Amino acid sequence: MARPDKAAAVEELAGQFRDSNAVMLTEYRGLSVAQLKQLRRSLSGNASYAVVKNTLSAIAAKQAGVEGLDDHLKGPSAVAFVTGDPVEAAKGLRDFAKANPQLVIKGGVLDGRVLSAGDVTTLADLESREVLLAKLAGAFKASLYQAAYMFTAPTAQAARTIDALREKRATEDQAA
Repeated sequence: MARPDKAAAVEELAGQFRDSNAVMLTEYRGLSVAQLKQLRRSLSGNASYAVVKNTLSAIAAKQAGVEGLDDHLKGPSAVAFVTGDPVEAAKGLRDFAKANPQLVIKGGVLDGRVLSAGDVTTLADLESREVLLAKLAGAFKASLYQAAYMFTAPTAQAARTIDALREKRATEDQAA
């Protein structure tokens, strides 16, 4: 029979799995408490970072309907429950892992799709949502400018042609 404290922990983890946009798993072996605190601080706003027991995490993930994490839940594991921008959270983990090689990114889940460690790194290499939206707006603006130019070009060309004909006729009249 399950102990009440473990059942409560599983229920709390299942709630975090349900509330998250993405989940990223790491191995934290060799990191000090101060380094983990620094990592939590760097992820705050986008994700919460928790050291979890693998068996409880696997049970909670199944209860929350998150599949595919069983392969990553080996060894000492910690979970980043992403509630903000998954790209920013992945960048935070990647940058921290570069500075602290003891942190190993194992993988995760984003929108029901299982991510490998390489996928998380690829996600971290993406530009932020705001930058991508700004580029999209710039592309739309450029398309609209081109369309406006195409509509006004024939009129402007006709006006220049008429002007040139007037000047030519004026010079012919003066010469005659």
